[in-house]
Amino acid sequence: MSVLPVITAIGGVSPAGRTACHHGFNRLIFDALDSAAQAQTLRALRNLDVIGRYADDAALLEGSLVRRLEAPLLDPEHIPVAVNSSSESSQHFMVRNMDLPQPLPDTWRVTRLDNRRSMVTVPAGATVLLPAPQRSKVQSAGQLPGGFDPAQLYPARNHPRALQLAVYSASDALGMLGLEWQQLCQRLSPEQIGVYASNAMSQLDDYGLGGLFRYPATGRRITSKQVPLGLGEMTADFINAYVLGAAGSTGGMLGACATFLYNLQLAVQDIRSGRRRLVVVGTSEAPLVPEVIEGYRAMGALGEDEALRMLDAGRETPDHRRACRPFGFNIGFTIAESAQFAILMDDALALELGADILGAVPDVFVHADGPKKSISAPGIGNYLTMARAAALTRQLVGERGLREHSFVHAHGTGTPQNRVTESDVINRIAATFDIDRWPVAAIKCYVGHSLGTAGGDQLAATLGTFASGILPGIFTLDQVAPDVHAERLGLSQAHQHLDQPLAALLNSKGFGGNNATAVVLSPAATLPLLRQRHGERALQGWQAQVTQTRAQIAAWDEQTLNGETRPRYQFGEGVLDGDDLAISDKHISVPGWAHPLMLNDDPDFNHYLD
Repeated sequence: MSVLPVITAIGGVSPAGRTACHHGFNRLIFDALDSAAQAQTLRALRNLDVIGRYADDAALLEGSLVRRLEAPLLDPEHIPVAVNSSSESSQHFMVRNMDLPQPLPDTWRVTRLDNRRSMVTVPAGATVLLPAPQRSKVQSAGQLPGGFDPAQLYPARNHPRALQLAVYSASDALGMLGLEWQQLCQRLSPEQIGVYASNAMSQLDDYGLGGLFRYPATGRRITSKQVPLGLGEMTADFINAYVLGAAGSTGGMLGACATFLYNLQLAVQDIRSGRRRLVVVGTSEAPLVPEVIEGYRAMGALGEDEALRMLDAGRETPDHRRACRPFGFNIGFTIAESAQFAILMDDALALELGADILGAVPDVFVHADGPKKSISAPGIGNYLTMARAAALTRQLVGERGLREHSFVHAHGTGTPQNRVTESDVINRIAATFDIDRWPVAAIKCYVGHSLGTAGGDQLAATLGTFASGILPGIFTLDQVAPDVHAERLGLSQAHQHLDQPLAALLNSKGFGGNNATAVVLSPAATLPLLRQRHGERALQGWQAQVTQTRAQIAAWDEQTLNGETRPRYQFGEGVLDGDDLAISDKHISVPGWAHPLMLNDDPDFNHYLD
């Protein structure tokens, strides 16, 4: 039997709150929780309010999930800005070409500098009317809980927001692991660990690439940090250097909205092949930047306020909390910020260490769309990924398990095109495998579309369903749109109580033909497979240890809820150079790691020497 990659921790932060210990998931199903669980969920949200914004619980709940956009302006500072006058008789202004008024005032003399900018000269004393800041036509977004500022929790040093979220979220996952990192360093050698993390949009705020491109036009100085910190793979680099101090495999895949699942596939392949024994995988996305929002709006991808208002006949103002409406009458997706990180181990290591087993990921399937007319239009790839995922699920949990004990986390963006194309994919696969009323979740109605992290949001919610038996309803689904293919689907506005869920299919459809579907097994499906592979004695040994691990997780969570923990950030600690290594032709010993990196022959190439 093949090595089974198991999920031993999940952490992060999204519009629903902190991910670890299912706090964020419980925010999604808040109305289905008992009073004790509701109180704990409120504690978790209160802990995120580091600047003390909310006075009562009602306001605290209103300050999470999709809501009115807090960043009010489309062009907060890069509209035309005055520069030093070169003479006493005239004034000069640097102007973006797109901001030049039409027609030009008679007193303006315009000198074109390049394709983006022009210099405007006006007589001294003339009245200059600069373009007023414009409010975006999109005024809803999935924003992290109000009052949360990761830069307040560790020395952020001008880090872009996405990297701040990565540090916080990877630390959250480490806390939920319930094992000391040094304990893992004593068990593993450097090359047995991997970190695969990235984001779809890089870092596009002022501290990253956004400032790099914006500052020259506004007369501000570019810093030495904006280029390196803006790179998409910097998410993994930060975790290696400042959170883990890891020297193993590293990298990050980009796949538009499927980016998280692409990174998850790398982790699964590495663990199944035996190349890695532990992999940290995740994404961190912070796209709530005026230019990014306007770019997606210009594509026609985002739901604008006026169109949203028209969806609800009789409303004078748009209902921002119900902006995302998967599989219903809808007008576009709702952009969001989120960071999610999971820690996966091979099954033998998880059993040996007594790690908590939240589920398993036997495989992630990725396919492109093939020939197509438009790069952004959907194609055939998602049919291939969903069919392969359904077939593997059937193999692992049986026909009945697939038909009666599995569910789907749809990409569910809330666009008119997605509701048609994705529903057809899921419905066709359900018919092919004789599944009736296949339960379908679409959590973007709660947290919005976090682009590259969307699959991570889905994974966090899936593990919450495994733990609680509750599948979040599509709460904005007042009526299934008539063009949705739903004959075989269980689309529900209310939460669904599932009877022993065994498997979930997590689906992502990304721009450019980036399709991915992951199979995630519940603990109820995973443990029997581990028993077959390792025997009853190994399971009993694991059960004897995991009780202590869970107690450590509970103690850490209580400390976090009390505000007694901080993100793990080790800047400049334990820095090594070549002189610190003990190098031979057989192995390399690295300080801090009990086992050396072995320089063994690769058995796959032995036949060349026969």
